[in-house]
Formats: sequence, structure tokens, C-alpha cells
Amino acid sequence: MSGSGELQAPRRGRGGGAPVALTLIALLAATPALPQEVPGTGSDLGGVGLLEMRNARFRPDGTLEAGTSLRHQRRLWFVNFQALPWLETTFRIAERLDGTTGRGMTSDRSFDVKIRLIEEDDVWPAVAIGLQDFIGTGIYGGEYIVASKRFGPLDVTAGVGWGRLGTYNDMQNPLTLISPRFEQRDRDVGEGGLLGPGTYFRGETASLFGGLEYSLPPLWTPLGSVEGIRAKVEFSGDALRDERGGYPANTTDLRGYARSRVNYGLQWSNGWLDIGAGWLYGTDFVVRLSARFDPANPPEVEQPSPPALSARPLAPLPDPEQAARDALRAAGFRPVAVGIAGAEARIAVAGGSQRTLAQAAGRVMRAVQPFLPAEVQLVVLSWRHAGVEIARLAIPRAAFEAAARGHGSAEELFYVTQLDPAGADEFGRMDGGPGFTWGVEPRLQTILGDPSRTLRWQAAAVAGGRVELGHGFALAGSVSLAIMGNLDGAPPSDSLLPHVRSDYARYAQGGSTAIPALYAERIWAPARDIFARVTAGVLEPMFTGVSAELLWRPYDKPYALGVDIAQVVQRDFDGGLGTLGYNVTTGHVSLYADLPWYGMYAVLRGGRYLAGDWGGTVEIGRRFDSGIEVGGFATFTDVPFSTFGEGSFDRGIYVRVPLELFGIATRNVASAIIRGVQRDGGQRLAVDNPLWEITREGRAAAFEEGFRGFLR
Repeated sequence: MSGSGELQAPRRGRGGGAPVALTLIALLAATPALPQEVPGTGSDLGGVGLLEMRNARFRPDGTLEAGTSLRHQRRLWFVNFQALPWLETTFRIAERLDGTTGRGMTSDRSFDVKIRLIEEDDVWPAVAIGLQDFIGTGIYGGEYIVASKRFGPLDVTAGVGWGRLGTYNDMQNPLTLISPRFEQRDRDVGEGGLLGPGTYFRGETASLFGGLEYSLPPLWTPLGSVEGIRAKVEFSGDALRDERGGYPANTTDLRGYARSRVNYGLQWSNGWLDIGAGWLYGTDFVVRLSARFDPANPPEVEQPSPPALSARPLAPLPDPEQAARDALRAAGFRPVAVGIAGAEARIAVAGGSQRTLAQAAGRVMRAVQPFLPAEVQLVVLSWRHAGVEIARLAIPRAAFEAAARGHGSAEELFYVTQLDPAGADEFGRMDGGPGFTWGVEPRLQTILGDPSRTLRWQAAAVAGGRVELGHGFALAGSVSLAIMGNLDGAPPSDSLLPHVRSDYARYAQGGSTAIPALYAERIWAPARDIFARVTAGVLEPMFTGVSAELLWRPYDKPYALGVDIAQVVQRDFDGGLGTLGYNVTTGHVSLYADLPWYGMYAVLRGGRYLAGDWGGTVEIGRRFDSGIEVGGFATFTDVPFSTFGEGSFDRGIYVRVPLELFGIATRNVASAIIRGVQRDGGQRLAVDNPLWEITREGRAAAFEEGFRGFLR
């Protein structure tokens, strides 16, 4: 089809450009060069690949990438996460010409996965299998099996595609030889989110695709040598130039078909940036730009050095306990208790800017060390958040001093330090006393994939404070001021469910000043490793009421179990203290578990959601040594997909980044949640202090992950 300039319908059966693809397959059988690690480069659709087609290459484990590709009547925005060494995940939003009407722009959301089946070696190519747009609307829906083999600077790829990637109809679907059921494929484009195992790898025909990627030698320029340029040529299995619903089944309708099957491009890459350009389908010029980073090794920002360790006191102090309290205050902590008896000092602290237990312990030890009597050999630290002890740590003084002076290591200190259960005795459950904290922070709310605008957003400044009254009681609240954004311009909700979240535009329109939260709360530990919370008042921007929670979090186990229940009323749109008529009882049972692979964790929830629907949520995340977390979630309830509306069920991905990575002395974490669309089904209450988030850093697993913080 390429080269003639004449538009032709794809032919059924073998033919078209099949000989070219077969030649590429034959190259894989040639005598190979020694295999080597080849950095992947990005495709226009977001994942690693050639141009429009994928290959069997992957980014390094954990890589997080975001970018865009721009071509005629299309803008693609994507986030790519190498979730595991063998698993690539891609979320994509496409702004495109409405292929159904032929005019106007619309947006579409899709999600892809690619799984490595075989790793390349001296003989065998790398082999991967993938699903494209498998829980989106299906406009880009397709499946593929692909192989890639390296021959020096040349990377050769060949594969077979189904669905959108099989629209050249080069051959009979090979899976129909296994069962005639593989002949039937649903081409309907729905509202997205439908997991259709009866669709994958199905259809009467399939297409071949492949390509070459060549690493060019360094290019000399007047500004110096440029390395990292790749030349790409691709033989496509996708016959469509536009994205029309379900793709045309009638091949006599030639509108929207590609003019050429061969695509060309160049791409330059360095350690964090990809820039590429290409010529697609004989008609379209495309530009691609993406940036990436490794969450396990984020860009380093110079951190302040920990205070120098002072020498032990030469003479007894008249009141070492008071001196230690004063030193803890100077270090940013609120001393709850300081007691010295013989060879042991017992210290309880709240506040502080340290995110991890080891960091807090290191700063406490540096602060009190000059004021402890020489006979003190063991420091028992009670670490408290929100008025409750979340961890108990017994630290040998001599081991800490040796490590801090460079005569030992954080690893050695970790192995001689003992973590004990929280709330196990009177010391752990003692009254924390009064305290006050406050702060001002920016807050960004985003809605991605709105049909009328890809990005809806609102930036606000939020000022908040918390007064701890003692015995776990506290008063807290915040005030927000909207600064800029277009969230208030979103179209009205068309949801068939109670509008528990989808009226976000009306809340944005309600006023520039709002009260996100205003409540009374008690958090305490009724028994060893058991935590409780009761909160009453304005709980979050859209609901007010009463919420209660109980969490069993064994300090030395990789799991925890919680239950929460709330009676809430929907708030008025103006962000004040008024309410609307809707009220609901909501609550969940939640299981939290650390998984034994790659720093992964899982959260399983079951219960009743804000719209009155019953169901469950599955969340899978990965936490890196830097503290950055990347994960995803999906919620299925008894709301039929047709009633739920666009998206069919609630799901999304999130990224959480500790602000300390930017050199800011704080425990706060910046969070971003990307949902394909904001609907009302499967929505949970969002209280300020969920017990799992408060207590998770006090577990043995978290302590082990962050033990290097002793010396930071």
C-alpha cells in the first residue's frame, strides 16, 4: 500500500506487505551477535516501542515516564510506569477529531499493559505479549505478540497483532486453529472499562508488523558531539489513520484508512529525556516528547547535614531531664515525657519534621545525647503522631554514638536496636498533653479526561491548624482560597447515581473561599497495637458527619486489619457549614498487606460506598527506598456498568512523593491521583487522619526500609 500514493482497502488473507514482515521474522533466525542490554525508547502511544507499534523492549525497572505526542488532529498525553521488571503499564488520554461526526474534538482514555515472556539471550529474542486499550473505550483496542533481537547497533522487531493492530488482515487468525470461538470479535466501542476476555486475540484475521531500530554513531555538530540518536522504520499492522468507533468492518468504505503502511522516524534520548519525530501513514508528521525518572533514585537535592554529635557530659547536670526537654524543643519536637532512671532514659516525643522512625530516632538521640548522664546506656523512645504512640524503640547509646562518629554503620545500629509494640503499657498510653501545629500549603485538584476539556484543575491556598488537648483529643480545621483554574467550567453531571463526587464543578463554582475541614477528634490506643479514631464535624470538602475507625496493626507483622463506619450528610456547594438533603451510612473492612516482592503492598476493601453502592476495592502499590509510591486501584460495586456511566467502574493510578526529597524539612507527602473520569460509583469518604496512614511508619517493615535515616 505504501509507495503508490493510491488509497486502497486492506486485503483479507495473506498479502499486502506480508513479505516484508516475513523478511523481518527471517532476520531473527540469522546468526546473532552477542546480546546486550538495550535501553528502550518510547512509542507515540506512550509505551516502549518503535513508532506506532510496540516491540519487546522495556524501560529499567521502576521507571516513571510522562509525555505527549502531537500529530494532525490528535494530541496524546501519557504516563508510563515500569511497574515490575517484566510488566509495563501505560495510561493514555487522546484528544482527537471526532471520527464519528468528522468535526469537533473529543477525548478518550485508555490503559495498556505489556508483559515480557522471554528475556533475550545469545540465541533467543526477547518476547512480549501486550493488551492495548483493554479497559478503555476500545477505540485503540488491540493485542499483540512481539519479538525483538539485537544485532550490534541494529534492533529487529517482528510481531502479530489482533484487533486495531490486525486491521490489514494479512492472514487467518492462528488461534482459530485451536477453537472456532476465536473468530468472533466484538468491535463495539462502549463507555470504557469493560474487561472483555471474549474479545482478546479474537477475530477472523490478524496482521503482521515489525520494524528496525538503529543506534546511529555520535553526530558531530558545531556545538559538540550528539549521542543517543535512533533511526526507526516500521511496518504497521494498523490500517487506520483515524479512530472511528469500533473501526470499520466494511472495507469498501475507504475513509480513514492509512495511505502507507511504512512509518519512519528519528528519536534522541539521554538519561531522562526522549525527543522524537516521524512520518506516519504517508500523511502525518508526529512529534514526541517525554521525561522520565527512577523513583528509587530521584534527582538528589542537597539535604541539610545532621547536627554534629557532642561529647558526653564531663560533670553531672543539675536537671538533665529538663535540659533534654529544652534540647528536644530546639530540635523541633514536642517532649511528651523525659525520664531518667539509672542506665535507662525513657523519652516520648510528638511533632518533628522527620518522616521515618529512624530519622526521628537519630535526631532525638543527637538532641539529648549531651545532656544524658554517663551511666545512661539505653534510650527507650516513644514516637507519637496525632496524640497516639505509633512506635517504641530501644536504642543502645554506645552503638548510636559509634555510628554517628563514623566508627559504625546504620546497618549495625539497626541490628542492635529493638522495636517494640506500641500502646503496650502505661508509658505508651500516657497523656500526650496539649500541643498546637499549623501550616499553609498549596493544593491542586485535577480532573483528567473530561469530554469537553482534557484537563480541569483548580489551585488553592490552604491554611490549617490542629490543637491537641490531651488524652488523644484534638480540634482541627482549615480554610482554602481558590486562586485560579477552570474546574468550575466543567459541564453538569449526568450521573444516574446520587451526585456524591460528580458535582465537583458546582463546588468549585460555590465560592472562592471554603472550609475543607472543621472537626473534633480523638485518636488513642485502647490496647497493644490497636488504634481507634472518632471524628465529628466537617470531615472533608463534600461531606460532614461522624466517622469512627478501629485498626489492628501488629508492629512485627506484614499485615493489618481495619474497620470504619460513618454517618454523613452532603455539604452545600458554597463550602460553608450548610448541608444538602442527601445522607448515607458508609463504611468498610480493610486488609493491608506487604507483599514479598519488589516493595509491593496491597489493600483490599469491602463495604458500602458514598452513593449507597456495595462492593470492593483492590489497590496494588509499590514503595521505593526513596519513599516514593506508585500504584493503582479499581473498585467494583453492585452498580451496573450502564448506570455507572462513562468508565463503567472507578479506577485510577496515583503517585506519592515525600516533600523531603526536595530539601523541605517536613513529613508531608505530595499526592497525585489520575482517574480516567470522575463518577459517583465506588467513592469513599476522605477523612484527614486515617489510622493506617498515621501508624504505618511504626511497623517493623517500614523501620527496616528506612534504617539509613539514623544518620541523616
